[in-house]
Amino acid sequence: MWLIPSTEPGFEMKTRVYKPTGDGPFRLAIINHGSAQDPAQRKRVKPSEYAELTDWFLRRGYVVAFPERPGHGSGGKYIEDQDGCDSANFERAGQRTADSIAAVLDYMRKQPFISPQGTIVAGHSAGAWGSLAYAARRPAGVIGVINFSGGRGGRHLNRPNNNCAPERLVATASRFGSTTNIPTLWLYAENDTYFPPSLSGAMANAFKMAGGNAEYWLLPSTGNEGHFVIRSEAWKPAVQQFLDARG
Repeated sequence: MWLIPSTEPGFEMKTRVYKPTGDGPFRLAIINHGSAQDPAQRKRVKPSEYAELTDWFLRRGYVVAFPERPGHGSGGKYIEDQDGCDSANFERAGQRTADSIAAVLDYMRKQPFISPQGTIVAGHSAGAWGSLAYAARRPAGVIGVINFSGGRGGRHLNRPNNNCAPERLVATASRFGSTTNIPTLWLYAENDTYFPPSLSGAMANAFKMAGGNAEYWLLPSTGNEGHFVIRSEAWKPAVQQFLDARG
């Protein structure tokens, strides 16, 4: 467990760092957790949620960093609020997540066993949305972003297939795409009730139409809720193919 300075003065992100055997240098994979508007739900964030993905990268020679962003898990001020529903600011929420990702990447790259090249940034739900926002900044040394069920505002009022401002989500995906030059992999399941196929497909298309490089996979239904496809094994062929293409 490491403590990594965040963008919030005086607050350090608890970050689980998993390292292969040896001295390196190793490529880095940063995995970013989801979020919620409900503070009680945010406190329940646990790194073990993505154990399969962590192990998958570790076995392939990556150092894996799993940070708890401010306002989640161990505390701190929540900085990713989308500000309501009808007037939700999904871009600002994503950029604040991206700020935390940037802080972790900058810190980890100072470690002697981390390669400055070949970094993969991955995320789930709001963590994936923030990863796309980070990709829009064109960070050096990042060769790919993996979006597991990314978005904001899903299941508004806890109703399935009910996003609170879908047109704003699609428009923001377009803005992210307009400045992104990093390849991105978009993974969604058919039975995702947070971001159903019609919405996730629209976001990916808007991202691509704006100039972004997006490879969109609609995976088969998995479990009782496809939004958590990251916890299954359905994503492995797509991720392996994506990384093979990156060398």
